[in-house]
Amino acid sequence: MSTFGKLFRVTTYGESHCKSVGCIVDGVPPGMSLTEQDLQPQLTRRRPGQSKLSTPRDEKDRVEIQSGTEFGKTLGTPIAMIVKNEDHRPHDYSEMDKYPRPSHADFTYSEKYGIKASSGGGRASARETIGRVAAGGIAEKFVQQVSNVEIVAFVTQIGKVKMNRDPFDQNFQHTLNTITRAKVDAMGFIRCPDASVAGDMVKEIEHYRGQQDSIGGVVTCVVRNLPTGLGEPCFDKLEALLAHAMLSIPASKGFEIGSGFTGVSVPGSKHNDMFYYDEESKRLRTKTNNSGGIQGGISNGENIYFSVPFKSVATISQEQHTATYDGADGILAAKGRHDPAVTPRAIPIVEAMTALVLADALLIQKSRDYARSITH
Repeated sequence: MSTFGKLFRVTTYGESHCKSVGCIVDGVPPGMSLTEQDLQPQLTRRRPGQSKLSTPRDEKDRVEIQSGTEFGKTLGTPIAMIVKNEDHRPHDYSEMDKYPRPSHADFTYSEKYGIKASSGGGRASARETIGRVAAGGIAEKFVQQVSNVEIVAFVTQIGKVKMNRDPFDQNFQHTLNTITRAKVDAMGFIRCPDASVAGDMVKEIEHYRGQQDSIGGVVTCVVRNLPTGLGEPCFDKLEALLAHAMLSIPASKGFEIGSGFTGVSVPGSKHNDMFYYDEESKRLRTKTNNSGGIQGGISNGENIYFSVPFKSVATISQEQHTATYDGADGILAAKGRHDPAVTPRAIPIVEAMTALVLADALLIQKSRDYARSITH
């Protein structure tokens, strides 16, 4: 389906080479300040053509709000947003009328619907995520206004080159406590805050681009200042909603929260996050955060942090021995303009999907808090 969320809902539309892409966002509280200028920065971070390390497709990705606001304020009614496709080239994909691209969605979309978009990836293209990022900008402004929530994603691995993300390492925890988007963007398009490995990550992408190939990577995200109590047991646990959101992003292949896979080798006596009373915040906190800010599916007030791996881009220019739709052997060398690594451009998408989950969870919890207040 193309709709995400329960109370704060976004429906995206558009294919990679149609006239426009965008979304409709429903459930936005009324009276909130909102203009295109609030949303454009994240869309600009996501846009193609930012660097020689990304696709050369030249799209400005300028967002236009069509409804739901007046005089810079939200009305509480659905907000429609549109971004026009300006540099689309459907003719680049004529060869792919015969060949389903290996590891792409061409074959599965054709099997599911009996038809597929003739150019690009259609709805499986990363162009679809423009609507998510625009909607995420509204969601993020809302959660920041309510609780000063901070959401920062950054690249922690490209190919075999990785920065430290050991959950038990104090240096990594310090990074989670202090990282900002300004620090991430200061490292250029690669968006890895560790200068000791960022240059090697660039070289890794350049190597595979030179081979007409692609390479994957990992994005890590941290959420700070989130209130306690968000998340709905048993099936809508907060980490389950985040996993759902992340795995819905094109090219994502996994989800790891808190100590994740590393934590399985640590006994409970060392893994447990011990409580203490924090005099400054006047609440219970934990001395460690191996749980990743969520216990029993509910936020506990500590940092939420997780990582998402993104596979190597499926569409490459290198010749590949494959088969046509009718089963004949053949060789496909894809044309068009494609990213050698999608991971750096995934940063604002991860942040947007995180914001959408949190805005929805916050509205649900606020409704529960109000219901409790009138029954006591």
